[in-house]
Amino acid sequence: MNQLTITRTLDAPRDLVFKVWTDPQHLANWWGPAGMGLRVVRFDLQPGGIFHYSMVAQNGAEMFGRMAYREITPPERLVWVNSFADAEGNVAQSAYFPNNEFPLEILNVLTLTDEGGKTKLTLTGGPLNATAEQEAFYVGMIPNMEQGFGGTFEKLQDYLKSLG
Repeated sequence: MNQLTITRTLDAPRDLVFKVWTDPQHLANWWGPAGMGLRVVRFDLQPGGIFHYSMVAQNGAEMFGRMAYREITPPERLVWVNSFADAEGNVAQSAYFPNNEFPLEILNVLTLTDEGGKTKLTLTGGPLNATAEQEAFYVGMIPNMEQGFGGTFEKLQDYLKSLG
Protein backbone atom coordinates (compact mmCIF):
# COMPACT_ATOMS: atom_id res chain seq x y z
CA MET A 1 0.00 0.00 0.00
CA ASN A 2 1.54 3.28 -1.08
CA GLN A 3 -0.94 5.63 0.61
CA LEU A 4 -0.94 7.61 3.80
CA THR A 5 -4.29 7.50 5.61
CA ILE A 6 -4.99 9.56 8.71
CA THR A 7 -8.29 9.78 10.56
CA ARG A 8 -9.15 12.16 13.38
CA THR A 9 -12.35 13.15 15.13
CA LEU A 10 -12.46 16.89 15.73
CA ASP A 11 -14.67 18.53 18.33
CA ALA A 12 -16.13 21.05 15.88
CA PRO A 13 -18.99 21.13 13.36
CA ARG A 14 -18.20 20.07 9.80
CA ASP A 15 -19.01 23.49 8.27
CA LEU A 16 -16.41 25.14 10.53
CA VAL A 17 -13.79 22.47 9.83
CA PHE A 18 -14.33 22.91 6.09
CA LYS A 19 -14.04 26.69 6.47
CA VAL A 20 -10.69 26.51 8.28
CA TRP A 21 -9.38 24.31 5.42
CA THR A 22 -10.60 26.72 2.73
CA ASP A 23 -10.01 30.22 4.09
CA PRO A 24 -6.44 31.56 3.90
CA GLN A 25 -6.82 33.61 7.09
CA HIS A 26 -7.68 30.43 8.96
CA LEU A 27 -5.06 28.25 7.24
CA ALA A 28 -2.33 30.71 8.27
CA ASN A 29 -3.12 29.87 11.90
CA TRP A 30 -2.70 26.10 11.80
CA TRP A 31 -1.45 24.54 8.53
CA GLY A 32 2.03 23.05 8.65
CA PRO A 33 4.22 21.14 11.09
CA ALA A 34 4.39 22.08 14.77
CA GLY A 35 6.94 24.80 15.38
CA MET A 36 6.56 26.38 11.94
CA GLY A 37 4.69 29.50 11.00
CA LEU A 38 2.81 29.92 7.75
CA ARG A 39 2.71 32.79 5.31
CA VAL A 40 0.09 32.73 2.56
CA VAL A 41 1.67 33.82 -0.72
CA ARG A 42 -1.29 33.19 -3.05
CA PHE A 43 -4.68 31.62 -2.51
CA ASP A 44 -7.18 30.75 -5.24
CA LEU A 45 -9.78 28.25 -4.00
CA GLN A 46 -11.25 26.77 -7.17
CA PRO A 47 -10.56 23.71 -9.29
CA GLY A 48 -7.30 24.58 -11.04
CA GLY A 49 -6.48 27.21 -8.40
CA ILE A 50 -3.36 27.25 -6.26
CA PHE A 51 -2.65 27.77 -2.58
CA HIS A 52 1.02 28.81 -2.51
CA TYR A 53 2.50 29.14 0.96
CA SER A 54 5.72 29.53 2.87
CA MET A 55 6.45 27.61 6.04
CA VAL A 56 8.87 29.47 8.28
CA ALA A 57 10.90 27.72 10.98
CA GLN A 58 11.79 29.40 14.24
CA ASN A 59 15.34 29.96 12.96
CA GLY A 60 13.91 31.86 9.96
CA ALA A 61 14.48 29.11 7.39
CA GLU A 62 11.77 29.22 4.75
CA MET A 63 10.31 26.36 2.72
CA PHE A 64 7.61 26.78 0.08
CA GLY A 65 4.74 24.48 -0.77
CA ARG A 66 1.66 24.51 -2.92
CA MET A 67 -1.72 22.88 -3.20
CA ALA A 68 -3.21 22.64 -6.68
CA TYR A 69 -6.94 22.19 -6.13
CA ARG A 70 -8.78 19.59 -8.21
CA GLU A 71 -12.13 19.24 -6.47
CA ILE A 72 -13.95 21.34 -3.90
CA THR A 73 -17.25 19.96 -2.56
CA PRO A 74 -18.40 21.99 0.46
CA PRO A 75 -18.53 20.99 3.25
CA GLU A 76 -17.41 17.41 2.75
CA ARG A 77 -14.49 16.98 0.35
CA LEU A 78 -11.31 18.59 -0.95
CA VAL A 79 -8.98 17.03 -3.50
CA TRP A 80 -5.61 18.60 -4.27
CA VAL A 81 -2.10 17.85 -5.44
CA ASN A 82 0.47 18.88 -2.84
CA SER A 83 4.05 19.69 -3.82
CA PHE A 84 7.11 21.44 -2.56
CA ALA A 85 7.51 24.70 -4.46
CA ASP A 86 9.87 27.54 -5.19
CA ALA A 87 9.27 31.17 -4.23
CA GLU A 88 7.28 31.73 -7.44
CA GLY A 89 4.94 28.79 -6.78
CA ASN A 90 6.38 26.35 -9.31
CA VAL A 91 6.61 22.68 -8.35
CA ALA A 92 10.13 22.06 -7.06
CA GLN A 93 12.20 19.35 -5.43
CA SER A 94 12.59 19.81 -1.69
CA ALA A 95 16.01 20.71 -0.32
CA TYR A 96 15.29 18.03 2.31
CA PHE A 97 15.35 15.41 -0.46
CA PRO A 98 18.08 16.64 -2.84
CA ASN A 99 18.44 13.31 -4.64
CA ASN A 100 14.90 13.44 -6.05
CA GLU A 101 13.82 10.59 -3.74
CA PHE A 102 10.50 12.15 -2.74
CA PRO A 103 7.69 12.32 -5.33
CA LEU A 104 7.15 15.79 -6.79
CA GLU A 105 3.37 15.41 -6.50
CA ILE A 106 1.14 13.90 -3.83
CA LEU A 107 -2.56 13.48 -4.55
CA ASN A 108 -4.56 14.18 -1.36
CA VAL A 109 -8.22 13.56 -0.63
CA LEU A 110 -9.77 15.12 2.46
CA THR A 111 -13.19 13.83 3.53
CA LEU A 112 -15.17 15.43 6.34
CA THR A 113 -18.06 13.46 7.84
CA ASP A 114 -20.59 14.96 10.23
CA GLU A 115 -20.81 12.97 13.45
CA GLY A 116 -23.45 14.76 15.50
CA GLY A 117 -21.68 18.09 15.94
CA LYS A 118 -18.21 16.60 15.68
CA THR A 119 -16.32 16.00 12.45
CA LYS A 120 -14.53 12.88 11.34
CA LEU A 121 -11.60 13.95 9.18
CA THR A 122 -10.02 11.41 6.84
CA LEU A 123 -6.98 12.38 4.81
CA THR A 124 -5.50 10.02 2.25
CA GLY A 125 -2.46 10.83 0.16
CA GLY A 126 -0.25 9.04 -2.28
CA PRO A 127 2.32 9.65 -4.99
CA LEU A 128 1.19 10.93 -8.37
CA ASN A 129 3.30 10.48 -11.52
CA ALA A 130 6.11 8.98 -9.42
CA THR A 131 8.83 6.52 -10.27
CA ALA A 132 8.91 3.14 -8.54
CA GLU A 133 11.86 4.40 -6.48
CA GLN A 134 9.94 7.52 -5.40
CA GLU A 135 6.91 5.42 -4.46
CA ALA A 136 9.10 3.12 -2.35
CA PHE A 137 10.72 6.12 -0.64
CA TYR A 138 7.26 7.59 0.04
CA VAL A 139 6.09 4.35 1.66
CA GLY A 140 9.17 4.39 3.87
CA MET A 141 8.35 7.98 4.90
CA ILE A 142 4.76 7.22 5.97
CA PRO A 143 5.61 6.92 9.71
CA ASN A 144 7.36 10.32 9.58
CA MET A 145 4.43 11.86 7.70
CA GLU A 146 1.98 10.42 10.24
CA GLN A 147 3.98 12.11 12.98
CA GLY A 148 4.14 15.41 11.04
CA PHE A 149 0.43 15.42 10.28
CA GLY A 150 -0.22 14.48 13.91
CA GLY A 151 1.39 17.78 14.94
CA THR A 152 -0.48 19.67 12.24
CA PHE A 153 -3.81 18.20 13.31
CA GLU A 154 -3.05 19.03 16.95
CA LYS A 155 -2.58 22.63 15.81
CA LEU A 156 -5.89 22.36 13.92
CA GLN A 157 -7.75 21.05 16.99
CA ASP A 158 -6.26 23.79 19.18
CA TYR A 159 -7.19 26.41 16.60
CA LEU A 160 -10.76 25.11 16.38
CA LYS A 161 -11.01 25.31 20.18
CA SER A 162 -9.80 28.91 20.09
CA LEU A 163 -12.68 29.76 17.74
CA GLY A 164 -15.15 28.58 20.38
